[in-house]
Amino acid sequence: MNIMEALLSGNNAASLSNAASRLGLGEDQIRALVQNVVPVLAKGVQRNSASGDGLAALARALEGGGHERYLDNAEALAGARTDGNKILGHVLGDKEVSRNLANRAAQQTGVDYGLVKQFLPMAAASLMGALSQQNRANPGQLAQNLPSARGGGANPLTSFLDSDGDGSVADDLLDMAAKFLR
Repeated sequence: MNIMEALLSGNNAASLSNAASRLGLGEDQIRALVQNVVPVLAKGVQRNSASGDGLAALARALEGGGHERYLDNAEALAGARTDGNKILGHVLGDKEVSRNLANRAAQQTGVDYGLVKQFLPMAAASLMGALSQQNRANPGQLAQNLPSARGGGANPLTSFLDSDGDGSVADDLLDMAAKFLR
């Protein structure tokens, strides 16, 4: 199962939907936002984990960050602002990139910019929860590939994100978003 399937299925989707609806977002708005922001966030995670140090930091975060709680509990996800903003900082680099992503998503979805800014930490926390869930389902997959990542080999995170094996996750995330968000 790739990351978009994991994020948009069962309890995971229900938790995100319940938490985002507290912002006043409707189902169509939530779907449109997920489709716009999750591929960007996933690409940031992949970029940051391209080095051995980045991959090791991701593995530690997935194993000890308790991010899965966001998938199981809408209350926890609704309160994930601090953790979600930290994740956004790691994934996107700085607040200006986050603002640009929120602005672009607002323009493309018609959702108010302020609501998009409030949604981004939830999306980031949900993404880490889905990655954590997948890492738990495939224990050691990231850790056992650390040496090859340090040596310049393929990024093992790609297996979580790249369902068609073409080396690019962007097309897979967009295809999954289109499939699940109709």
